[in-house]
Amino acid sequence: MADKKLRQQVFFDSVQSFTEAYLSRRRRIQRIKREKQQKKNPIIDWIEAFVWAACVVLLINQYLFQAYQIPSGSMVDTLLIGDRIFVNKLIYGPELLPGLLKLDSPIKPKRNDIIIFENPSYNSRGTAFDVAQRIIYMLTISLVDIDRDQAGNPKAHFLIKRAVGMGGDCFYSRRGEMFVRFNGEDRVVSERDYNEQRGWKHNITRLVDEDSYPAIELAGVAAAWIDLQLTPTLEMFDAIRVYNELRYNDLNTFNTYWLETNCAAFPHEDRYSEQLARRVQGWYIPANYILPLGDNRDNSHDGRYFGPVRISKILGKGAFIYWPLWPPPGRAGFLK
Repeated sequence: MADKKLRQQVFFDSVQSFTEAYLSRRRRIQRIKREKQQKKNPIIDWIEAFVWAACVVLLINQYLFQAYQIPSGSMVDTLLIGDRIFVNKLIYGPELLPGLLKLDSPIKPKRNDIIIFENPSYNSRGTAFDVAQRIIYMLTISLVDIDRDQAGNPKAHFLIKRAVGMGGDCFYSRRGEMFVRFNGEDRVVSERDYNEQRGWKHNITRLVDEDSYPAIELAGVAAAWIDLQLTPTLEMFDAIRVYNELRYNDLNTFNTYWLETNCAAFPHEDRYSEQLARRVQGWYIPANYILPLGDNRDNSHDGRYFGPVRISKILGKGAFIYWPLWPPPGRAGFLK
């Protein structure tokens, strides 16, 4: 019995000694930390805090959500110039390094998603500059963009559009309205009818009046006559005047009529017939590509100009607008 009590006493003494040693060591470490903190230069302390915060912002922007400012009116009325949004970078596979290696994802962009991708027409100033630009842009939550043109305006390094065409689709444009033959189907339907059938409520904005199209079409014919060194009629001169006075015009329709007139004059010239065939037969979307279009169809530099975009080049999906918040209820909210 005495041996048992002795062992218990030794055990409790050991626990007490360990606890006292642990607490003493902990207090000593805390005291040393406080002393080091007091000796530390406040400027260095501030820099360390900033670096840690910057690293957190970079990680979030690079792999989860990136802040992005809308630079143009190509997505009106869905997005307005100056809107600030967060883009989901994880959903389609994040980039390991800005502008370099991108991971694959089992989730692919779907029709009607709002997507962000690198502008196919963008002229890079080199990998080092691109990486620096994107880091500064992310650190400042889209407030500072060092990538500017000679006029001081931000260059369109990234574009945000709606994923309208998918692999296997064929799109046609008639007087600015889009029609589509879907993959595996023979029927051609208008984009507006298709969206209405699926209950998609976003607005497709048109700026060109239907009444302006006769002048746009005749102006295209007149431009071809001038190129052919023929004298336009008075009606053509009037159409050119109306065309030049239009604030917005449908360049695709103008060029189609210009090409048709030149094809009629030079039926064996491939440079005209091939371009016209692409316009008449529509835009075919290859597998693993997407045709991105702006909701503001008459004021959008999109897939109708630079062609379909490879899915692997799509960086993220528009998630929600976080600014402006004022006036109430503001424009903040999830994107549709």
